[in-house]
Amino acid sequence: MKVHFVEHVLFEYPGYLVDWAAAQGHSTSYTKLYEAIQFPSTTAFDMLVILGGPMGVYEEDVFPWLKQEKAFIKETIDAGKKVLGICLGSQLIAELLGAKVYPHHLKEIGWWPIQKVQEHALTLELPYELTVFHWHGDTFDLPEGAVQLFRSAGCEQQGFVYGTQVAGVQFHMEVKEDLLLGMTEHERDELVPEQYVQSEKKIHDGISKYASQQNSYLHRFIEAFTRL
Repeated sequence: MKVHFVEHVLFEYPGYLVDWAAAQGHSTSYTKLYEAIQFPSTTAFDMLVILGGPMGVYEEDVFPWLKQEKAFIKETIDAGKKVLGICLGSQLIAELLGAKVYPHHLKEIGWWPIQKVQEHALTLELPYELTVFHWHGDTFDLPEGAVQLFRSAGCEQQGFVYGTQVAGVQFHMEVKEDLLLGMTEHERDELVPEQYVQSEKKIHDGISKYASQQNSYLHRFIEAFTRL
């Protein structure tokens, strides 16, 4: 299988997903929007993974390339490819499926638990509650026709699946130590104490406690996604 990643910023890259792809013998390719606004033909890959970023889907005036990216994602969905969105990626998919995306009244940054909403083929091998890494301030309404997969105390919409082809999660199961350190280095100005915003020390302390486990959750989730 050929997996294509869309990166919005230098410090949010695929992390564990590269390990997963290599272990499964999948080839990988990249669109790095901080280098060039250029998207491949949808015939060049089998799965699209849209990563996170600090911008909002509604900031097309600030980031005009968002229009091109949305058109590319829609074309990919229409072509019948697998599409997985992470954080900003999930928000872009939600908007394209007709849902509203907007700033949430709470930011969620750090290691926080999520709960499964219902059993689904994507979540059968996951525990009811799992602690994962979050870094988001926006949320979205559940797209019509989508199945909600996860929620948390701080944010109702944490993940969904649409048919057998499209899925999105708000959280970052792909995070490994180097990726997390890069995110905190570039975005530490957001670490203002709030109900669901952890300190940088607590975030870093959580790496040894949670990172490997959440990577294994991602492995189970994405393997199930490829089998849908």
